[in-house]
Amino acid sequence: MLLTSRRLRAALLVAASATLVAAVLPAPEPLGIGDPLFPHLGNPGYDVLTYDIAFTYRGSNTKPLDAVTKIDARATERLERINLDFTDGTVRTVEVNGSSAEFAAAGEDLVITPRQAVDTGEPLTITVTHTSDPNGEAGGWVRTTDGLAMANQADAAHRVFPCNDHPADKALFTFRITAPAGLTAVANGLPVATARTGGTTTWLYRTRHPMATELAQVSIGKSTVVHREGPNGLPLRDVVPTADRALLEPWLKKTPAQMAWMESKVGPYPFETYGLLVAQADTGFELETQTLSLFEKSVFTRGQFPQWYVDSVMVHELAHQWFGNSVSPRGWADLWLNEGHATWYGSLYAEEHAKRSLEKHMREAYAQSDGWRAAGGPPAAPKPAAPGQQLGLFRPIVYDGSALVLYALRQEIGKDKFEALERAWVAEHRDGTATTADFTALASRISGRDLSAFLKAWLYGEKTPKMPGHPQWRSEAPASKRTQAPGVKQPRKR
Repeated sequence: MLLTSRRLRAALLVAASATLVAAVLPAPEPLGIGDPLFPHLGNPGYDVLTYDIAFTYRGSNTKPLDAVTKIDARATERLERINLDFTDGTVRTVEVNGSSAEFAAAGEDLVITPRQAVDTGEPLTITVTHTSDPNGEAGGWVRTTDGLAMANQADAAHRVFPCNDHPADKALFTFRITAPAGLTAVANGLPVATARTGGTTTWLYRTRHPMATELAQVSIGKSTVVHREGPNGLPLRDVVPTADRALLEPWLKKTPAQMAWMESKVGPYPFETYGLLVAQADTGFELETQTLSLFEKSVFTRGQFPQWYVDSVMVHELAHQWFGNSVSPRGWADLWLNEGHATWYGSLYAEEHAKRSLEKHMREAYAQSDGWRAAGGPPAAPKPAAPGQQLGLFRPIVYDGSALVLYALRQEIGKDKFEALERAWVAEHRDGTATTADFTALASRISGRDLSAFLKAWLYGEKTPKMPGHPQWRSEAPASKRTQAPGVKQPRKR
C-alpha cells in the first residue's frame, strides 16, 4: 500500500490535529458556573438532559460500589474539554460519544478531553465507569445499620456519581441498582422493572420529572415498601426497616391527609409519587429528596420531640416537593425560597392542627431576626459557609428568618393575594428553576403594585424592617444565645 493513499493522509491529518489540540490546551482545572456560595459547583458548556446510573452493591456498606454513569447532554458551546463534578471515587474509563477519552482529576472535578471537540448544539453522551465510595465524610452516601441511603444536599452528589452538581441544571434520572438477594433497593421516581440473576436482584427506577442532583436518593437495606393511596389516586410508598413496619405505621398513615392539606393550600402535587424513607442512621437532619423524603427512624421512635413538631417536620419536607424540588433555586442564594416556604407551611400546619399560634411564632422569630442577619447574612444574601462546612449554610435565617419574610408579605398584600401568589409560583415554575427576582416580579404582578422596594428591604437588609400590622414588634441585638430557631433545640429540617 502506498503511503500517499487518500485514507492514510486523512488519518494522519486527524492525528496531527488531535496532537496539536492536546499540546495547546491548558492544564486541567476545576471550573464552576459562578455561584458565589459554591464557586466550583456546576460546569459551563453543556446542559444535561438525562442521567442513567448503575450501582452494584455487594453487601458491605464500607466498600466502594461499582458504578457506571451515563450522561446525555447537549453542548451549549464548543467543548474541547468537558468538566464534571466528581470526587471520592476511582474513575476507570471514560467515553465521549462512543469513543474513549482521556481524563484527569483537578480539585473535585473530573476533566475529560474527548478525541474530537464537541460543537455547539451537538448531542453529548458521556459514559464514566467508576467506583462510588461510601466512606467519605462530607456527605453523599449515608451508612445505615443495614445498608446505605443518600444525603446529597447541598454539594455532595458529586461524591456519589459524576454530574453537573448544581440545581440550575436539572435532568431526568434512571437508576439501576444491583444488590444481594434479601435486600431491597429503592430510588427516586417509580419502579420500572426487577430482575433476579443468581444471588442478586437488579432494580430499575425512573423519574418522570426533572430533578436536581442534590435531590437524588438511593436506599439499599433490609426494608419493606409500604404502599397506600393519596389524593386523586396518587401512589404513595414508604420505605421502612422491615422490623419496624408496625411501629412506624401511626406516623406513615398521616401522609395522605397531609398531602391533601398541602394541595388545598398550593395546588396539585407536582410529582408521580411520594413517601418517607425511614433510615436507621443518625444524621441530625431530615431531607426532602425528590419523591422520597429521608427521615431518621429516631425522629419517630425516640420521643425527643412533641408530636405536633414531628408532624410539622413531615409537612416541612412534603412542602419542599413544591418549593425547592419542583421549583428549584437558580442559585444557592435563592435557598430562602426553599426553606422559607417549607418552614412557613410546617408552621401553618401546626397552627391549624395543634393550635400553635403562627403569629406568636413569627413574633419570636422577629425578636431574633437581627441577630440571625448579623450572624448569617440576610435571607437572600447569605454569608458563605466556612470551608469544609457546607451545612453551615442552613442557618436559622433561611428557616424561620425566611418564613418571617413570607409572613410580612402576607401582612402587606393580604391573605387572598398571598395565597394566589403561592399557587401561581408553583404552577408557573413547575419542573424548572427560579430566582428571588422572579418571585419579586410575580408578587408585584399578583398584588397589582410594585413590591421591589418592600421585598428588597426584607430580603437584603442588614436590619429587619418594621412588620406590617405590628409596628410594636422589636428585634433584639445579636447575642450568642440567639442562633437557634425559636422553640427548637436544633434545626432538624433541610
